[in-house]
Amino acid sequence: MVRLPEKNGDESGYEGLPTLADLSQEVKELVRLISSTDINELHLESGPVRIVIKRGGGPAPAIAPQNAVYAPPTLAAPESSGVVNLIGHNPAHGEGVSLAEGEQVVVAPMVGTFYSAPAPTEPPYVAEGDEIEPGQIVGIIEAMKMMNQIESEVAGRVTRVLVQNAQPVEYGQPLMVVETDT
Repeated sequence: MVRLPEKNGDESGYEGLPTLADLSQEVKELVRLISSTDINELHLESGPVRIVIKRGGGPAPAIAPQNAVYAPPTLAAPESSGVVNLIGHNPAHGEGVSLAEGEQVVVAPMVGTFYSAPAPTEPPYVAEGDEIEPGQIVGIIEAMKMMNQIESEVAGRVTRVLVQNAQPVEYGQPLMVVETDT
């Protein structure tokens, strides 16, 4: 839960105000929790700190349509002084994933840590160049100490793996690009 300090009575400043780094993980957790509810918008405000979380039009699809450029989901924030976009513009994601005709993106269905193999000494579920089928496990995302198998919803050949083993991933983040047999 994000705990924002109340104004401490002194009109000249705010002592003990959390830093952006302090709030970032807590806001990410709030976004994850909100994504599992029917809440569409959340506003938090305390003194100069304002956080607005808005949900898009539903859960992110497990695949992106062909000929699309993937852009990660964003946290909307009002245009005012001191408000910063905390989530969604992670430099690790890049500006977007360009897709050629017949390619689709397999995305993370949740926030967590991506694992490419069932165990550290095991080979990865899939590698670039592998053929995959719908329902085939392509990785695991650990979230809240639970291992969640990620299954492909498409058939085709993996052309790019976009995340590394044990890398933290965000909801909707592209994991791999698959060239479909369309």
